[in-house]
Amino acid sequence: MSFSRSPATLQNWSGSVLAVGIAANDPQGLIGQLEARLNSPLGTWLEKQRFQAKAGEVVSLQLLHKDLSRLVLVGLGDATTADEPTADVATLRQAAAALAKACIGLDGRAGVHLPWGSDGTRTAEAVAEAIRLSLYRDTRFRSQPEPRLQPEHFDLLGDLPADLSGALERVDAHCAGVELARELVAAPPNNVTPAALADTAAAIAAEHNLELQVLERGDCAERNMGAFLAVSQGSDLDPKFIHLTYRSPGAIQTRLALVGKGLTFDSGGYNLKVGGAQIDMMKYDMGGSAAVFGAMRTIAQLRPAGLEVHMLVASCENMINGSAVHPGDIITASNGTTIEINNTDAEGRLTLADALVYASGLKPDAIVDLATLTGACVIALGEEIAGLWSEHDALADSLRQAAEQAGEGLWRMPMQASYREGLKSTLADLKNTGPRPGGSITAALFLKEFVEGGIPWAHLDIAGTVWSDKGRGLDPAGATGYGVRTLVHWICSQADQASA
Repeated sequence: MSFSRSPATLQNWSGSVLAVGIAANDPQGLIGQLEARLNSPLGTWLEKQRFQAKAGEVVSLQLLHKDLSRLVLVGLGDATTADEPTADVATLRQAAAALAKACIGLDGRAGVHLPWGSDGTRTAEAVAEAIRLSLYRDTRFRSQPEPRLQPEHFDLLGDLPADLSGALERVDAHCAGVELARELVAAPPNNVTPAALADTAAAIAAEHNLELQVLERGDCAERNMGAFLAVSQGSDLDPKFIHLTYRSPGAIQTRLALVGKGLTFDSGGYNLKVGGAQIDMMKYDMGGSAAVFGAMRTIAQLRPAGLEVHMLVASCENMINGSAVHPGDIITASNGTTIEINNTDAEGRLTLADALVYASGLKPDAIVDLATLTGACVIALGEEIAGLWSEHDALADSLRQAAEQAGEGLWRMPMQASYREGLKSTLADLKNTGPRPGGSITAALFLKEFVEGGIPWAHLDIAGTVWSDKGRGLDPAGATGYGVRTLVHWICSQADQASA
């Protein structure tokens, strides 16, 4: 799929499908322009269809016209006026996703006319990204994929900067990272294993000249990663601790660490997932690792200056066999902290514990971890918003700004210090779970114990956002690739600050 700026207008553009954003009451008179182009009473027809241009409302017309096969109108709500022909980026993202889906069934070229606003470069980037991501589909595991026609090229029409090449290159990089994350999350657990994740890291490293180190079970034992290895010991598959590094050419101004939870399948262990626990969907318990893989794939293509970015994934399965960890076992993490396991289904935080200790040893300027960690976060924030925990305001604010730029929901949650009492163990330094109330907070407080040296750290609980059963907005049904774009915007903002 490709995009370009076109100098054509509504009056003379030709192709398979023309998609136009219309605001309520059509303050720009676009319907009149289209009536003149098509020589038809379009406005009268729209009145009969009761089209009110509400945000996201779509109508589609098949045309008997020599230069056009279909016209798609998408509502923008009250987003524009005649004096201010613009709309916020969030509205335009959703409009772009809606119009893209209305283009399905026709190949060739599509023209997209929207109110681009004063920052046309940013808006065009967001719109092109939304179109590509909303048309994504995964047919890898179908023996006979159903064919689908869709435009392969989109012309962006209207008042836009003459050169959009940089923006469109970013679109390609961003979408490639999101698509990788979606593929990893959606793939079944017999396909994406710890070894497969290590192979994916190797492929990224080879293609983009990154550094890669994969620690095997023995290597992890030498580093005293008792928490990570305890989770892995119930599986026949070997664990992999994956360390992928991007270094930009020239002087390094900022060092960052991304940590992703990498449970390629989570049975719950001896606290087996039953009933409504969706054990069949526990392939997506590596959604955090998918996000950091996708972000590294994108950063490797964009190559921001002045940065060193480390990706760390402690990957394994949480399974049951004669060697599996028991409820009540006491294990020791790599920083010497002893942990009483009172729930084997709270395993992700154990793998993250050793990964965070390792990340701290790299002495980065900031650490961000992403994990499908708690059902409590899903209950609190639903499926469109991830939770953010951090005691460092500057880091939290920069991540929230990055999420807003990316169009991904993110809400800061409290780090209530008094809840630390719930993690006290009679025998060990910590229990791995606290009481049920405030479960997502105690999970974050547990992770905090393994971030050393006062390094700014943030935890993103993405349990609700990595999967969409029915699809929403830019996300088709299935894996969403949540977190990739937020991380990329955040990393690039750190590069901008370093070069300022």
